Amino acid sequence: MAIPHFYSTYPRRKASRHAGAPWRGWLALAAGAALLAGCMSGPPPRIETGGTPGTTAPTPGAQKGRLQAANWSEINGWSQDDMRAAWPALQASCQALKKRAEWSRACAAGLMVDAGDLGAMRAYFETNFQPFRVINGDGTDSGLITGYYEPILHGSRTRQGQFQIPLYRKPAQMANRALPARAELLQNPAMRGNELVWVDDAVEAAFLQIQGSGRIRLPNGTMMRVGFGGTNDQPFRSFGKWLLDRGEITPAQATMQGIKAWARANPSRVDEMLNVNPRFVFFRELPPTNDGPVGALGVPLTAERSIAVDPATIPLGVPVFLSTTRPLSTEPIERLMFAQDTGSAIKGGVRADFFWGAGDAAGETAGRMKQGGRMWVLMPRS
Repeated sequence: MAIPHFYSTYPRRKASRHAGAPWRGWLALAAGAALLAGCMSGPPPRIETGGTPGTTAPTPGAQKGRLQAANWSEINGWSQDDMRAAWPALQASCQALKKRAEWSRACAAGLMVDAGDLGAMRAYFETNFQPFRVINGDGTDSGLITGYYEPILHGSRTRQGQFQIPLYRKPAQMANRALPARAELLQNPAMRGNELVWVDDAVEAAFLQIQGSGRIRLPNGTMMRVGFGGTNDQPFRSFGKWLLDRGEITPAQATMQGIKAWARANPSRVDEMLNVNPRFVFFRELPPTNDGPVGALGVPLTAERSIAVDPATIPLGVPVFLSTTRPLSTEPIERLMFAQDTGSAIKGGVRADFFWGAGDAAGETAGRMKQGGRMWVLMPRS
């Protein structure tokens, strides 16, 4: 996605990505990221040594990282994770990969496991997968873990009351044409009549554009899901960084909440801020579902169990054991994740975007996550 962060580096997610999710640029290197990238909160998690040096898994096209054969005993936290929460993510990956020869046996074996038996789950992975430590191009084994989320906005299918900010479909007459920057684009008469839904907050709409996908809570309480529908192919410029550079906010305020607070205090300057970013994202309505947004693998993401990775190093769909810390703390996160998404700012070996789920609470956590971490990929045995 992304970055994710408003200060972000959109597109974190590739514009060509799967239907619901080319998004979430906002949380990867945001406004503050530009200033804070070297200040990941908390020390990288401790790691035990071990493994078989010098052997690597096949990673075609890998440029930034490699996978080095490892032992289960060196994966810090492996025996403590409650894998029951990860089981739905495994089933999702298998839906996408089970027809591949290297996955068919592992996926079939997973169907025979008691999903309530932690010992059986752990034995399943140890029997059917081989762990590999993720190594960066420079030989180190730690890197940056950021976060992203699915926004939930309030809106209406018709313009009424507080719902005055449109999200647009891409006009048919704009297909295959070079499009101008945001400010000029919004003045184009072709945009009229292509309003998909009306929301109540211009800044929230801008964050949704950075993420590229989200949900809209309608007045009757139902949810409308919107996904990426194209862009004007203009470069991304961070309005969060613009605020920082001008002293409008401090680095500590370079968060979603801080930018919203600035906008509330400066309503007449909101358009000025938003127009700093020439990039504009169009949306389309997606089928309603209670599942998470669809990632690059083509399956719904699972909150706190799905990550975005660089597929040049880590194949999409594979289990990844992640050892990092919670945002702004040293509290460990040591759990099994699944590589089910990608992002244009997620590049390198030990580099991941942690999907926190949907809504404001997930967004607040995601926006603060710039942690050190280590990763182990679990490759299916042949």
